[in-house]
Amino acid sequence: MQEKIDKIKELYKEWSGHEPVSIDILPQAGSERRYFRLWNENKEPVIGTHGANIPENESFLYFSEQFSAKKLPVANIYAVSKDRQFYLQEDFGDVSLISRLEKEGYTPEVYALFKQSLEKLAKLQVEGDKGLDYSKCLTNSEFGKQAIMADLLYFKYYFLDALRKPYDKQKLIDDFEALSNYLTHTDHKFFMFRDFQSRNIQITPPPSGELEGAVHFIDYQGGMKGAPQYDVASLLWQARAALPEDWKKELLKDYMTALEPLLDKPLNRSSFKSQYNGYVLIRLLQVLGAYGFRGLFERKAHFLTSIPLALKNLKAFIETHPMGISVPEFDRMLQLCVADEIIQQFTPLQATAETPLVVKVCSFSFKKGLPIEDKENGGGFVFDCRGILNPGRVESMKCQTGRDKEVIQFLEQQTKMPEFLNSVFDIVDISVEEYINRGFDSLYVSFGCTGGQHRSVYAADALARHLKNKFKVKVELNHWVQDAKEWVNEKVNS
Repeated sequence: MQEKIDKIKELYKEWSGHEPVSIDILPQAGSERRYFRLWNENKEPVIGTHGANIPENESFLYFSEQFSAKKLPVANIYAVSKDRQFYLQEDFGDVSLISRLEKEGYTPEVYALFKQSLEKLAKLQVEGDKGLDYSKCLTNSEFGKQAIMADLLYFKYYFLDALRKPYDKQKLIDDFEALSNYLTHTDHKFFMFRDFQSRNIQITPPPSGELEGAVHFIDYQGGMKGAPQYDVASLLWQARAALPEDWKKELLKDYMTALEPLLDKPLNRSSFKSQYNGYVLIRLLQVLGAYGFRGLFERKAHFLTSIPLALKNLKAFIETHPMGISVPEFDRMLQLCVADEIIQQFTPLQATAETPLVVKVCSFSFKKGLPIEDKENGGGFVFDCRGILNPGRVESMKCQTGRDKEVIQFLEQQTKMPEFLNSVFDIVDISVEEYINRGFDSLYVSFGCTGGQHRSVYAADALARHLKNKFKVKVELNHWVQDAKEWVNEKVNS
């Protein structure tokens, strides 16, 4: 990590003529790219990016150059390293459309931001398409039959097959072929963002006298030529956003109203909506495939807990929107996926106000011995964090704890703590679910490290958050602070 920081600082100096005053390491998202925020003496930030995948960088940089020249709402690129692994770009801040939605709810102001996003999307798709060299795309140059089939097979291999339910494989493939052929013959093809969801839409503060702010787009490096409906489907049917049905209908109308003046002929709204339904389905299945891969195969807790949301989203769609084509085996598989028993299979059991269980989570120092307080039954787990690289050995972090930013970033980005915790979650979840079912009232989970200050504190905090989010269970969180020689007790009740 330090090597990346040094190189991004070097690029910043080449561009600005001086060293950055400070640099923040930003949280890592779903990709392998790393982001940094660099500040000058006037507190003006820019974003530094490192990507080891140079073809991916090249696609992003090319698209950004083309779109910026047309005044489309994307970041300006300020500098690029000679090896094309590092670049500096405009900083739109930390507020995304999804964060505004989750903070404010379904308000008129948030609706206006969604509407503005779709209006600017239409312009990006049509204007951005003009003169664009699609040979610069990262993968396929066009979202045609091959790409549609790839998304359907992604769903088949990583989610449907994991259910271990019988189906006619050849008939399903035949239906995939029919559906991909149907969607390939779309009336319009422009630049397709490919991952147009609310977390990839940044909101900057509104100018004086305005309410909702301005929207800007990020993470379009996977773009290609394709049907405009796909991007609209990605935004309006994002499971995490869970937009109300009336919003989806009205926002689709808003989008078509914004798109039509940009076309060289009138928009056939009936045909557009019919094909839109097909692309909604493709997008929902692609997301399920991704959740299946990340959750069922890579065992990442966040994606596992997202599966029931995606299934409910799919169920709501297929119950109210016709596909416009007969695909009987495919339809049978969709009905199987959204059956109540399947949704329940992926939905974690959650505590209620009457649930007696309290999970006691503790961090401690092995130098002081095991702090077992559960005298009733002594049940639970003790996890040894000493196999994780110790941030306490780094001079700047010696006096910090597992709750300090530098320590958190070190553990998440430079150690195997994420893999360690995913395994811990898998083990503890089994007991928590069973204890809720059987009406038990106590479970003890402790994390130990050398000093009880860094690794164990971070791990205990992470488990407490995980249990509250997944099971809504009551948690008592205790940290032994080595320097203070005393217990710091914090009770966290859901």
